[in-house]
Amino acid sequence: MIGHLKKMAAEAGGAKIVFAYEASGLGFGLYDELTDAGITCHVLAPTKLERSPKHRRNKTDERDAEHLLQVLRNHVLAGSKLPAVWIPDRQTRDDRELVRAQRDATEKLTAIKTQIRCLLKRNPVCKEADLGAGWSNGYRRWLWRLSKGEAAGLGSGAQVALGSLLRQMNAIEGEISELDEEIAALSRSGRYAAAVREVKKLKGVGILTAMVFLTELGDLTRFSNRRKLAAFLGLVPCANESGECNDRKGHITRQGPGRVRSVLCQAVWSRIRNDPNAQAIYKALVGRNPKHKKIAVVAIMRRLAILMWHAGMRAGSPGRHAHEVSTATAA
Repeated sequence: MIGHLKKMAAEAGGAKIVFAYEASGLGFGLYDELTDAGITCHVLAPTKLERSPKHRRNKTDERDAEHLLQVLRNHVLAGSKLPAVWIPDRQTRDDRELVRAQRDATEKLTAIKTQIRCLLKRNPVCKEADLGAGWSNGYRRWLWRLSKGEAAGLGSGAQVALGSLLRQMNAIEGEISELDEEIAALSRSGRYAAAVREVKKLKGVGILTAMVFLTELGDLTRFSNRRKLAAFLGLVPCANESGECNDRKGHITRQGPGRVRSVLCQAVWSRIRNDPNAQAIYKALVGRNPKHKKIAVVAIMRRLAILMWHAGMRAGSPGRHAHEVSTATAA
């Protein structure tokens, strides 16, 4: 494809090649190849491309390509703004793979634990009273006894199923432990050590929360203010204004990386339990609207994200490109 594009450009008298495609979960490999070949490439956000209801009902690859071509022409010929995504450098992308692997494994572990609970409810089997709360060692030993028929309650088929789930759970817990060690080592590297140290000063924020935040956001300097940061994280309300109804707000947009919202939510509950200041803010917000406690949690999540952003900026954004860092240092 690159060879064909260059051949067409040569036939047109050395014309400049400008390429655009929609972002997907397959990363930025095509962007890297085109850029390395000297072709200007733009990766566009699918959610920010304006499409008519008719286009959404009759969506084909050919129509999508024509639409992207028109958007790109408007940008090149008329200077209109492109809905382009930010392209992280290759090191940031590689670091994301490690951190995302840990989050994916954690989600799988949660799913397996839910499967085990549902299996016990279907049979039904009640947990013994002296096993403690949560997934204690005593509870786990009891589950293994159930799977081997040493404790009453399950048929032979359910015993085999439970044993399979327990082995999967142990395997994934081992993977998570190894991934946690790798993430801890990455957090001590020169690229992240200063930023992680600053971010961890905030109560409720640990190594994993800090690394998810820093790798998913990448270059923190690309956010010029806290409002843009909150909008990127999807922690701002939707707006639905029409006519004289000019202040209608809905649920948060939930745009941007859901992984960051997930760890922020966990960190916020830790802050509410252990930080008197955060606890006071939470109680004040709940007092205004007792029926919607989630609004208070989201508000503190947004506040924590901004504090983490400032802390990372003070330490020097780890996701900045090398040429940007050298330019800033020279300045």
